[in-house]
Amino acid sequence: METDTLTLTDMISESLEKSMTYAEYRTLITTLVAENSTTGFDKTEALVNYTQLNDRRMRRWDKTAKVAENLKSEIENLDRKVTWLVISESWCGDAAHIMPIINKVAELSDAIDYKVVLRDENEALMNQFLTNGGKSIPKLIMLDTETKDVLNTFGPRPTVATTMVQDYKAKHGQLTPEFKEDLQRWYNKDKGQSTVEDLVNLLK
Repeated sequence: METDTLTLTDMISESLEKSMTYAEYRTLITTLVAENSTTGFDKTEALVNYTQLNDRRMRRWDKTAKVAENLKSEIENLDRKVTWLVISESWCGDAAHIMPIINKVAELSDAIDYKVVLRDENEALMNQFLTNGGKSIPKLIMLDTETKDVLNTFGPRPTVATTMVQDYKAKHGQLTPEFKEDLQRWYNKDKGQSTVEDLVNLLK
C-alpha cells in the first residue's frame, strides 16, 4: 500500500504495531550509548554525543521525578482507556526531560498505555503532527485505546517552555546556544511539574 493512500488510522495502527514500551526505549538508548551510536538515520558525532548526554539526563529523571500529590488523584481516577503514542529520538534534548515525566504519570493509571516510536522510522505519522510546519519532538498523540481516534496532542515542550521559546524567537529571530542552556536550566528547576500539569489537562 502506498504511503499517500494510507489514512491516519492506518498510520497510527502501523506505528503502534512497531512501537515499544518506555522501558524498551530506555534499554535501546542505553545499548546505543554502549555502541557509540544513536537513533535516527543521521549518525553524526554530535547526535551520538547528545544521546549520551540524554541517557544521563533520563537516568536522573527516572530516579528523581515525582508527581505532585494534588495531581495524583486526577490521574489515578481516570476512567477512559487512552494510549499515549509518543514520537521521539534519543538525541532530542527536550525528549530527555519530558519522556521520563510522561512515564511517571502513565505509571499512576492502568488506563494509560504509554508507547514510543522513532521519528525517522515513522515519517508518515510525523507529517500528520507537525509543529509550525516542523517535525518537532517529542510529540505525544493521545488516542482512544479502543477506537484509535486522536483525542489530543502534547509537545514538543510544556506550555511554559513553549512560551519561552516563542518569546525569544520573536525578539532575537532564532534560538542561540545561550538560550538553549537557559532552557536546560529551566527544565532542571521545574523538575517536570509543568509537563505533569499539561498532561493532567490533556486527560480532562
